[in-house]
Amino acid sequence: MQIYKIENDQLKIQINSMGAELDSIYNKNYQLEYLWNADPAFWPKKSPVLFPIVGTLKNDEYYFQNRSFKMGRHGFVREKEFEVAELSPENLKFSLQSNEETLKQYPFDFLFDVIYSITGNCLKVTYQVTNTGTHVMYFSVGGHPAFMLPLEAATVYEDYFLEFSAIENAGRWPISKDGLIEGAPVPLLVNTNILPLNKQLFQQDALVFKDLRSDKVSLRS
Repeated sequence: MQIYKIENDQLKIQINSMGAELDSIYNKNYQLEYLWNADPAFWPKKSPVLFPIVGTLKNDEYYFQNRSFKMGRHGFVREKEFEVAELSPENLKFSLQSNEETLKQYPFDFLFDVIYSITGNCLKVTYQVTNTGTHVMYFSVGGHPAFMLPLEAATVYEDYFLEFSAIENAGRWPISKDGLIEGAPVPLLVNTNILPLNKQLFQQDALVFKDLRSDKVSLRS
């Protein structure tokens, strides 16, 4: 496990080789840390990468070609050491290749790259999945970044909101205590692109939406 750094005149980014997980997003101009501090009293992670599944399997089990495989929530790459494939002052590429251990949980040969690059005050994260085997490969991939709110001492949590890029009419899908989707969606976004944040919003786990029109969501205050 090692922390790597990329930076320019506006941002300093730190990434952990364990799981290719973001460790810090620091704005130099505002002297502001955006990323959650991994306080173990609440959640000891910062920005885990999710692959080859996002979410939870029923009984942590799935079948492929009549064989049973076990896999925990959000997959396994967050617990794997990545290799540095490319490194420059403003770009960093991590790679993970399938091996005997991954094949026990996920019977596919793959190359998984996570690329971090900064331009101005923007950080771009790219996931590249390459099927290096002969089977059709089934997978999901995603990010799980946690941001520090409130960001400024003069604000409170309820000052923040999510802004979607399109007007939405969508309900949140309930999640069971086992982490599975259950029941019917509950109305939440009703002819709006704004979702105010409050501390009750996530008491029943994550917000899960289906078929959103938006291709972007922003955290604002």
